Amino acid sequence: MVDVVSSETRSRMMSGIRGRNTRPELVVRRILHASGFRFRLHVPDLPGKPDLVLRRWNAIIHIHGCFWHGHDCALFRLPATRTEFWREKIERNRSRDATVAEELERLGWRQLHVWECALKGPARVSTERLSARLASWLTSDSPKGEIRGH
Repeated sequence: MVDVVSSETRSRMMSGIRGRNTRPELVVRRILHASGFRFRLHVPDLPGKPDLVLRRWNAIIHIHGCFWHGHDCALFRLPATRTEFWREKIERNRSRDATVAEELERLGWRQLHVWECALKGPARVSTERLSARLASWLTSDSPKGEIRGH
């Protein structure tokens, strides 16, 4: 299938995709702040510059886009064009995620992964339920956690 836009236009469009302050990240930040949790953003001295760092709770929250991190949900579909390129790119992202998670675990951090499908799409979790799950995990002793769509 031929792309409907030129390669220059596609490149410009793809370069506009943000890695920080994404809509899912902003939603989680609003929920946490409204619940009284305070955090730091993208702390540069930690491996991978995690999305949210809650030092008081010794916790890190990663907010992953289902496409970019190859999540097994309805929001992820491998593109039909340049399939090998995208497969390799997503696999590199997943490999980097695993390496960063191991390093953070070795440093003693607890980690929660919040997937984009928990925040949008047909399987999304209600704001109240998401807030309760975030607070429950943060106040627990659980070293790892995951919040995904239904």
